[in-house]
Amino acid sequence: MGSGWSSEEERQPLLGPALGPGPGSARRSREAAAALPAAGLGPGRVYGRRWLVLLLFSLLAFAQGLVWNTWGPIQNSARQAYGFSSWDIALLVLWGPIGFLPCFAFMWLLDKRGLRVTVLLTSFLMVLGTGLRCIPVSDLMLRRRLIHGGQMVNGLAGPTVMNAAPFLSTTWFSADERATATAIASMLSYLGGACAFLVGPLVVPAPNGTSPLLAAESSRAHIKDRIETVLYAEFGVVCLIFSATLAYFPPRPPLPPSVAAASQRLSYRRSFCRLLSNLRFLMIALAYAIPLGVFAGWSGVLDLILTPVHVSQVDAGWIGFWSIVGGCVVGIAMARFADFIRGMLKLILLLLFSGATLSSTWFTLTCLNSITHLPLTTVTLYASCILLGVFLNSSVPIFFELFVETVYPVPEGITCGVVTFLSNMFMGVLLFFLTFYHTELSWFNWCLPGSCLLSLLLILCFRESYDRLYLDVVVSV
Repeated sequence: MGSGWSSEEERQPLLGPALGPGPGSARRSREAAAALPAAGLGPGRVYGRRWLVLLLFSLLAFAQGLVWNTWGPIQNSARQAYGFSSWDIALLVLWGPIGFLPCFAFMWLLDKRGLRVTVLLTSFLMVLGTGLRCIPVSDLMLRRRLIHGGQMVNGLAGPTVMNAAPFLSTTWFSADERATATAIASMLSYLGGACAFLVGPLVVPAPNGTSPLLAAESSRAHIKDRIETVLYAEFGVVCLIFSATLAYFPPRPPLPPSVAAASQRLSYRRSFCRLLSNLRFLMIALAYAIPLGVFAGWSGVLDLILTPVHVSQVDAGWIGFWSIVGGCVVGIAMARFADFIRGMLKLILLLLFSGATLSSTWFTLTCLNSITHLPLTTVTLYASCILLGVFLNSSVPIFFELFVETVYPVPEGITCGVVTFLSNMFMGVLLFFLTFYHTELSWFNWCLPGSCLLSLLLILCFRESYDRLYLDVVVSV
């Protein structure tokens, strides 16, 4: 059973140092190929239980994204029910990137203790965070502090659900399924954030939609009751996921699915030295971190951004929902395409960011219709926002696979941890400035096309390589 901690013997690699193109690679390939029968690997083996492991991890990521984005879509209702200020609303979103400050500790834990221990700790933090938000106290000040504390603890679960997807796919899936598994595991967190745009506005009434016959206090109590219904439901879902992972979540399969999964990786310290000295990695890391960080912060306060153009809380929720859902669907489709036609990751990213640059420019100019005279309608806002979300969100699993291929044999968790840390730092800085300049958001809209264009140029100059794929193809043959 997979309920126990991984033993020291389990964590030992089955092969020696990883292969890659370069001097002596042919000799190392022959040596590794000769080591396969001795290790009992053959061409690699996959197990049906890999889909259950992927499902449990994806549900955990979904719940973490849902809890993180609870307050953004219902900020107007939260202001009336709990007396939140603009600073409070921004901070509730900001706890997500703040939770990435101890990201390197979770990366160390994933590298040293394995997937099961890290996932169990992450799910326990989510139970604790959602539980804090549900403690019934009458003092509004104390209640606001408990809600902030719960969001902070849930933010600490972010590093695992955002970073561990490539590690899981390499550990459990074969080379022709890795990108698809990475896409599913990484996209479900975004889908959870999207469902918050749907669940919040539909369950919680907006202040201006409350019946005028109700007194102000009764209106506030009604909205507060509906918000607490959402909080209790999220707490229940997280508890179920924690129970399932506690019952069954194996650290690794009995036999690795590929040569890359069995090969030895660099140590924690050497991995950071390799990453920080690799200019190609730093280039593609910035191409990911800047636009995705800007877009994450922009999505978290989408309701606030669309309020000046007279878009209701419900409409803003639907726009956010479909933009992320579209990105998830296209991202999984793109990853599946990348599994079938290998070596095309750079081209896919160039196409996606060309579309993202155009759609973000369209949205920004539409919001300035008094100057550009572009039609400002529900259709144009829906179309531009949804296209932007589709192009940017679908690039996430493609980026993750390209990161791992570029710096292999650096462990997947460390590689993706560094880039998601950078992305959340960009997001945190933008939200910090937003708290002080929340009355003027035009500069925030201009950050979108600027960051997408910068990323497009960086990707265009990037020289791709596929070291991990090279290892699997050469040794397996």
